[in-house]
Amino acid sequence: MTKTLLSIGHGYSAQAFARILLPLGWRIIGTTRDATGVQALRDSGIEPLVWPSADLSSAISQADCILSSVAPNGDGDPVLNAYGAELRAAAPTLSWVGYLSTTGVYGDHKGGWVSEETPLSPSTTRGVYRRDAEAAWAQLGLPLHIFRLAGIYGPGRGPFAKVRAGTARRIIKKNQLFSRIHVEDIAQVLAASIANPNAGAVYNVCDDNPAPPQDVLGYAAQLLGVDMPVAEDFETAEMTPMARSFYAESKSVSNDRIKSELGVTLLYPDYKTGLKALLNAGE
Repeated sequence: MTKTLLSIGHGYSAQAFARILLPLGWRIIGTTRDATGVQALRDSGIEPLVWPSADLSSAISQADCILSSVAPNGDGDPVLNAYGAELRAAAPTLSWVGYLSTTGVYGDHKGGWVSEETPLSPSTTRGVYRRDAEAAWAQLGLPLHIFRLAGIYGPGRGPFAKVRAGTARRIIKKNQLFSRIHVEDIAQVLAASIANPNAGAVYNVCDDNPAPPQDVLGYAAQLLGVDMPVAEDFETAEMTPMARSFYAESKSVSNDRIKSELGVTLLYPDYKTGLKALLNAGE
């Protein structure tokens, strides 16, 4: 029997997930904000809907599973604002709902470790929006699974282009640690969860090796055999407020639960493995 996934905000991570499900016979309805993206979705095997202009009510009623990748804003979660009642009504017919959140909900821990049990104390506006959106999704009575994603990289989203162009910047801030995750590992975590639903579960999705951002750029330069990007002190570097905000939090994120509960073995357990694979694939 064919299962149907409604993917709301069918972007980079959801597309990687779809590449696992489609060969298994899943029907996937995916939304895009841009009408110019319709043909690309159709070509990849997705049934496209342009949202928010299209009505998602019928798609919600047809879905066995739902994934939302839509970011919240100052007005709340756009999906819940538009379809909260429909989602609540559909709860008895849904076997799995996934919400892609961020490790930003934990706030700053000065490089220390956090797990899914760590109290949420976001220190950025984006983190606050995500914390509130998680809570709002949890109130609907859905078979909800929350995935807190670390910094995403993968094909088309690696550091190599900037390093080659000489525009990469090694911003140095003492004790700054970020966690990362390859998009293909996000996809396999989602696939493991949808195959073994555990309503109410929360999962950190990250690799094994939190690392300073300058180390990642330095390793990319080493792989390419080019000069190391110039180091700049965080305190004096010229940065946009958005770029600077990414350095407001430092933490190491534990991924034990995706291994112990979902049986996931990461394809790319650290950034070195991931970057080597990207370069070998022609990045």
